[in-house]
Amino acid sequence: MSGSRRAPLRSGFVGAALLAAACAREGGSPAGVALPARFEADRIFVDLPVAGRGDTLRLYTDTGGGLFVLGQAADRVGLGDSAAIQLSALTPDFPDPRGAEDGRVPLLRPERIPFDDLDGMLGQAWFADRVWSFDYPGHTLRLHPEGLSASEEGARAELWFQQDSTGRRTLAFPRIQVTVDGEVLDLLLDTGATASLTESALATLADGRPAVRATSFITSGVLERWRGRHPDWRVVPDADRTVPGMAMIEVPEVTIAGHAVGPVWFTERPDRNFHEFMAQWMDRPVEGAIGGNGFRFFVMTVDYPGAAAYFTRAD
Repeated sequence: MSGSRRAPLRSGFVGAALLAAACAREGGSPAGVALPARFEADRIFVDLPVAGRGDTLRLYTDTGGGLFVLGQAADRVGLGDSAAIQLSALTPDFPDPRGAEDGRVPLLRPERIPFDDLDGMLGQAWFADRVWSFDYPGHTLRLHPEGLSASEEGARAELWFQQDSTGRRTLAFPRIQVTVDGEVLDLLLDTGATASLTESALATLADGRPAVRATSFITSGVLERWRGRHPDWRVVPDADRTVPGMAMIEVPEVTIAGHAVGPVWFTERPDRNFHEFMAQWMDRPVEGAIGGNGFRFFVMTVDYPGAAAYFTRAD
């Protein structure tokens, strides 16, 4: 990627440690601090400067994803000799992941990279045990002070996480319930859900938006059920380059925490992707994921310690 796609860190960013001290002085203000985030087609990136090197890592934030920095990116900025990177060592006080060894992010060198617009991913281990606000209309990602519970402003949705036999949370992939066509669906809360539209799908939609964009996912079984009940709902065949042959369906209305929003496009995935693969990491199997194209209507605060998300409609 070209250097023009890596904007410098915004001067308003305060690290997690500095944030805690500042909030203590201010009586525990719940406002939190804005991270150096950019929203692109409802996908959220954080630009992390590499101290002393004049370069930046462009990291994709994904509540439903893993944790890594691409080896090619590490090589580019002169960090490729290590097996893992500590983010706070690159930018002082930047939040390191929870649940990762020594708070470090592993370097990966995959043979195939699905998207060429990122240098790495900040996934569930980075979000775990913290409180975050995703202001989609305002294009702001905020980290709240350590130990602060989420404000109960906005409508509450319960979240569920995988736990072991003692009740200890083992992973931080959130399950949320949404309602479509009168049916309650268990879905992954997935800010990173992404579709890469085929040329034919892009031409069909003709909405002026980029091919790589936020989406939501739904299993083939549910998609076929929707098509049977609602032949008037728009369907785009062979819509996603990532998994050939998968369709997209436009759902007119989705209810999240009591808020009816839409339309929301869902991209098809085989049943096994969620019933078997994703089910390994969650408390129960889900039917897909709700992503940024569903959250774009909201300021969404995700309280991981409190196992809840709060939604304020931003009209």
